[in-house]
Amino acid sequence: MRVRDAVEEDGEVLGKLADAPAEVMRNVVHDRTVRVAEREDENDDGDAAEAESSDEADDDRLEVVGFVGFDAMPGTVRVTYLRGSRAARERLLEEPLRFARKEGMAVEALVPENEAETREVVEEVGFQRVGTGPRFEGGQTLEYRLDPSVNTDSTRR
Repeated sequence: MRVRDAVEEDGEVLGKLADAPAEVMRNVVHDRTVRVAEREDENDDGDAAEAESSDEADDDRLEVVGFVGFDAMPGTVRVTYLRGSRAARERLLEEPLRFARKEGMAVEALVPENEAETREVVEEVGFQRVGTGPRFEGGQTLEYRLDPSVNTDSTRR
């Protein structure tokens, strides 16, 4: 699995993964930090060793299998999107956690209530549910929080 920064051209596939209009997702790419996971080959189930992408232009786009969107606010990194295969979500969650550890910040994750697998992924990493989050498109979100500086063992893979 390869992880790279999202680009505007990813809007269509991000929209499919998030069940949102492509134009909305293009705006998310501009407004937040968005990283995508790509399947490197047909045998890559996401459990193989990851290879970080370089800044080289990649004309042969690989299949996007997930993405994470997050932004930094004073003292907190907030994850607002975590979509894709389970392996992709597990790998992508490392991105905001790494940033938060480096900056000495806590991490919040907003998870749609109906996404049981995403709830499991964030809980396995050590996030604790702290309440309900805002409603998006009529659906309730759950708010999770993790302070990586306090609980560093659960944020390492």
